[in-house]
Parts: sequence; C-alpha cells; structure tokens
Amino acid sequence: MAAARSILDIPEARVSPITVAQYHAFPEFNENGKRTELIRGIVYEKTSKSPLHSSVAKFLYDLLHALAPPGFSVRQDQPLTLHDSEPEPDIAIVAGSDRDFRTQHPTTATLVIEIAISSVAMDREKAAVYGETGVEEYWIVLPAERRVEVHRRPLGGSYLKRFSVADGVVLKSSAISEIEVRLGDLFD
Repeated sequence: MAAARSILDIPEARVSPITVAQYHAFPEFNENGKRTELIRGIVYEKTSKSPLHSSVAKFLYDLLHALAPPGFSVRQDQPLTLHDSEPEPDIAIVAGSDRDFRTQHPTTATLVIEIAISSVAMDREKAAVYGETGVEEYWIVLPAERRVEVHRRPLGGSYLKRFSVADGVVLKSSAISEIEVRLGDLFD
C-alpha cells in the first residue's frame, strides 16, 4: 500500500494561489469543518491545539490584556489582513481599540506571539510575513524547550535582531514598554 502524500509532496505547479479578497469569500470553516488561514496565497488548515498550547495561550492573553496600555487591543486567534496572507496569530497586540476593527481586520500589529508546539517550522516562516508588514516585534514561544525566540526591528521581510531567551529571565517587549513576561511563570 502506498503511503499518503503530504501537501509538501505536491509540485508547486499544482497549487493555485488565491488573493485575500478571494479568501474572504470562503466560508468560515472548510469542507472538513476545520478553520483555515491564508499564508502567501495558500490556504492551510489550522492544526488542533494541545492542552499545553491552550494553557500557554490563555496565560499570555490574560497577562498581556492586563498589561497593555490604553490605545492597544489584545487579540487572541483573530485575523490580521496582510498583502497576500491572513494569519490568525495566537496573540496580537494592535494599536487601536476593539471598536476600530468592526468592519475590517487590522493590517499590522505591534507585537505578535505564536505558540509553537507542532508548528515550529510554519511559525518561523511567518516571521517574513510579519516582518514585511511592519510587525515591530514577533515572539515564537517554544514551551517544550522552555524558551522564546524574539524577532525585532523589521526591515524588508526579515528582522534585523533575532535572539532566544530561556527560562528564568523576564522578557521585556521593546515595542510596548509595559509588556514583560517572567518566563518561569509562563512555563510552570
């Protein structure tokens, strides 16, 4: 019996990229009942969230919601409408209030956070997508490794400053000075 083929095995010529406008015409759930996101014109099914992913995301959302200064909105699993993508980051802090986004999604963010349990490669690829749209700071939280990859200073689709911080430190956002996370609290 032949092994099932992955989407990565399909030649690029068989993939038909779509625009953000075309993506907006799709139903909220695909034919398999799964939520999707658009990355570089390709629709990806979102993976299910593990209990670890959910608990880290909830901890971060609650903490950041309490710390975000006036003039910022903390969004969880909500779209950012970009040039050729519409990702739904685990957490995004955007300038403006929730009321500002009743008719359209934000087109950038000040800080984006992805929690990577089984999606590390995809989340690293999203750095270019976020960097192109001026997301000032991007964190990839790696709970299994008890560390966070930090990307700062976007320029032309990449980040000029990239580094990792490990358990036991306090991670302070350079984009929003009020935001700081004690990694020991995040991972325990």
